Amino acid sequence: MPISTTGPLSYGMQLPIQSQSTIYAEGWEAAAGPDDLAEIARTADRTGFAYLASCDHVAIPRRLAGVMSTVWYDPVATLAYLAGITERVLLMSHVAVVGLRHPLVTAKQYATLDHLCGGRLILGVGAGHVAEEFEVLGADFDGRGRVLDETIDALKAALGPEEYPEFAGERISFGGLGQLPRPAQERVPVWVGGSSPAAVRRAAVRGDGWLPQGDPREKLPAQIARLKELREAAGVEAPIVIGAITEPLYIGEPDWSVGRRTLTGKPEALAQSLRAYAAMGVHQIQVRFRSRSRSELTDQMAAFAAEVAPHLDS
Repeated sequence: MPISTTGPLSYGMQLPIQSQSTIYAEGWEAAAGPDDLAEIARTADRTGFAYLASCDHVAIPRRLAGVMSTVWYDPVATLAYLAGITERVLLMSHVAVVGLRHPLVTAKQYATLDHLCGGRLILGVGAGHVAEEFEVLGADFDGRGRVLDETIDALKAALGPEEYPEFAGERISFGGLGQLPRPAQERVPVWVGGSSPAAVRRAAVRGDGWLPQGDPREKLPAQIARLKELREAAGVEAPIVIGAITEPLYIGEPDWSVGRRTLTGKPEALAQSLRAYAAMGVHQIQVRFRSRSRSELTDQMAAFAAEVAPHLDS
């Protein structure tokens, strides 16, 4: 089901294992593999999570590997694998660095994915930040913002219903080239990631959704107000799905150190805290659970769906 701007607060999650930055990866993920990823996806599908998300990095330079690690699964391959073992959960790239590839290559990959999964794709896009990735692939790092703007426009054409899409821009042009299969969706939603002024403007003008990149709660209302102001000024009347990444969560009282930023406690109290996002104008929250094993994570996911989610709209 599409995520609505008028319905109840939706919740999804970034998949563990597929990206293992030391900033957020849990210790157990290093030894985890496809079976663990599959069980987590099945749990999300079964318990009502709106989406699962996968990141995008091609290669990590040594100077960043200590913090970022070099574990970054390919998002198209990962989401396609999970599409085959799930039925209803949406599948999102959060985010695809689409400036690294020609839009027709990206369109071919994601159109096929949407076709195979029955229209469950959300294409999340972002500018990227690793210079060496751009350099080795012959992409423009310094001009990546302008490239992304044009690439989003090109992708909207390339992921539309036409077998022979047409686009003419300053850097990218194509026409007379057919691509089948088409996406199952008539229009693949494009959500723009990032919290910089340029990213907020890009989301406001070009996005079907906005994926802020870790804005603390106190900064979100001003960001949302700015987003809406820019969208209105651009004359874009279509609704935009506004997201937020919550603090780490742990349902119950942990008997281990989960970090001072983690929200813990009874389900009703956690729901009350999370409802503040809806009050700000957020439509979907991306949640992350602290865990020491796959089973603890899936237990937390199930507890959230059964005990916290029903109170999100109280």
